[in-house]
Amino acid sequence: EQAIAREALRLAFEQHKSLAVGLKGVQTERTISDIMSQTESGASLVNLRDLGLLVGSGGVLSHAPRRVQAALMMVDAFLPEGLTQLAVDSIFMAPQLGVLSTVHEEAATQVFERDCLIRLGAVLAPVGAGKPGQPCTRVTVSASDLAPVTRTVPYGELVLMPLPQSGVARIEATPERGFDLGAGKGRPLDATVPGGVVGLIVDARGRQPFALPADRTARIERLRAWNRALGAYPREV
Repeated sequence: EQAIAREALRLAFEQHKSLAVGLKGVQTERTISDIMSQTESGASLVNLRDLGLLVGSGGVLSHAPRRVQAALMMVDAFLPEGLTQLAVDSIFMAPQLGVLSTVHEEAATQVFERDCLIRLGAVLAPVGAGKPGQPCTRVTVSASDLAPVTRTVPYGELVLMPLPQSGVARIEATPERGFDLGAGKGRPLDATVPGGVVGLIVDARGRQPFALPADRTARIERLRAWNRALGAYPREV
């Protein structure tokens, strides 16, 4: 079920990016019937590094046995870049609250933040490619109620670091040359993010491109290793 959800989310997002494009030359008029068949005429307007918060909604994400499973499904499907917060809509009220916000914005916002939104944490994904095992980024997480934790994450790995479940945390990260966290290749990132029930996922598996091993046995082993790193499925089959 979760594997199918990953692929469905990925395909839906790719379709969205292909439609959200800037037009080249003279702007053309489209009808709803044209949208699904129109080919891409310009660059996508969706910049993954500008997505500050990803909110997942729907039964598979909201009812995943472990919140870390929902976080991993979103990361695998959307492949966010740089630093992105993750959350789920726990009671499927986001569409209805969107309608309510046109009438009473404050009430809709309060219900969404207090009753719907469950903050999972964040994902930090360096953009770039390298060789498995080579140093990719060094990350330090600190908060008022947590001792600072520092990890050096090699390329090709997933690492889960703690965040407070409430309040905020400071993230200081320095990528190796050739990797970009949003400020430029090799430039450090210093940011503050809200806490979450999962934590900070440092995704050093590569972006632009993200590629799985072509060999089936190697691919399965990597997927299992990533699941173990996050504790997503404690009893693997």
